Amino acid sequence: MQLLLTEVLRLHLDTAPAAGHGWLTALRDPVLGPALEQLHSAPDRKWTVAELASAAAVSRSVIDERFRTVLGRSSIRYLHDWRMHIAQNLLASTSLPIGSVARRVGYDSEEAFSRAFKRAFGEAPSLWRSTGSADAAGLRTAARRR
Repeated sequence: MQLLLTEVLRLHLDTAPAAGHGWLTALRDPVLGPALEQLHSAPDRKWTVAELASAAAVSRSVIDERFRTVLGRSSIRYLHDWRMHIAQNLLASTSLPIGSVARRVGYDSEEAFSRAFKRAFGEAPSLWRSTGSADAAGLRTAARRR
């Protein structure tokens, strides 16, 4: 059954109308795939466009254009969004101190992380965690089921 479902999903994704855009397309892309693998495996690293281009064996302009075309944002913006996604999950599913979450997602200081988190979600990470915003986002419930 799993094999059949996997094959149906693969065929659907290969022929979907928006097959040239989005995250799933990016993962299969010969340029973006290696770059995303690097970003996802080390979100705390101080990445540069040049390093991502090197990982994908292309120029900086090619990697930048490909991120913008397929994912609709620059590689550095993608990295920021990915870090914020990880931070949300950590805040919702762990009791790690804010400073530890900050370091895990690539921020040298809790203050810089808090400013970035507030810009992204409208409230400080500690407030987001304590007011139940994580529950509203469905993250704690999902984390408890795992």
